[in-house]
Amino acid sequence: MNTQRLLVPTLRSASAATLAASGYIHAQLYVDQYRFIHIIGPLFLLQASASFALAALLLMGTPPLLLRAAAAGVALGALAGFTASRTVGVFGFTEHGLQPAPQALLSLLTETGTLLLLAIWQMTVTTQHRAARAPVRTPSWDRATTRTPPN
Repeated sequence: MNTQRLLVPTLRSASAATLAASGYIHAQLYVDQYRFIHIIGPLFLLQASASFALAALLLMGTPPLLLRAAAAGVALGALAGFTASRTVGVFGFTEHGLQPAPQALLSLLTETGTLLLLAIWQMTVTTQHRAARAPVRTPSWDRATTRTPPN
């Protein structure tokens, strides 16, 4: 069986799974701890909702580039929020280290995994499109038919 035919569906499913896992972690944190934190709580709920929706859309078939970019944007946004909350703070909210454990570490792993899978998927799609195109032929110049400009 052709491995190229299996690669894209596998990457699509794996990307959707890591995105949904990240959404689940954020939904769990929202329900357990973060729903009472001003602005941060609703952002956790928004991230979870967007992750679940994008995971479902990814599973529906080979999505356009815009959908894959949106999935990458959600993962990047979650990583940026994680980093900001541990450095400069987000809306006055700060955390330290990998707390709450184990959700912080699991979230980092799933979001990084989502980005890696989407990058591999994009490279695979780009390679397939290049292979499907007809090769570009360079023009061959015939000196006998080429006119030289007058001096």
